[in-house]
Amino acid sequence: LVAFENGETTPYGLNSVQDRGTLFVGPNQDVYAGQVIGENTRELDMDVNPCKKKHVTNMRSSSSDEAVRLTPPRIFSLEQALEWINDDELVEVTPESIRMRKTI
Repeated sequence: LVAFENGETTPYGLNSVQDRGTLFVGPNQDVYAGQVIGENTRELDMDVNPCKKKHVTNMRSSSSDEAVRLTPPRIFSLEQALEWINDDELVEVTPESIRMRKTI
């Protein structure tokens, strides 16, 4: 699963993405276009938008305000990330995080 938009992940956006595979990021984390944010259940890469925001309306419904339940993200060590990536992906290492991205 590859993010196609820069921004901060939202629980609403991640809820729609988590049905497609295993997530590597949690809510309120900064992501950028090309970053690998999860593992798809199918073979091919899928571009997704984890930054999608819920549209606010004046109408209230009991079913529309359900609490979003997210599965905890899968956290990789440096060695695990290096083993997991494919030939068309890179691992970025910063003092705060280890991220995977697609090569340009």
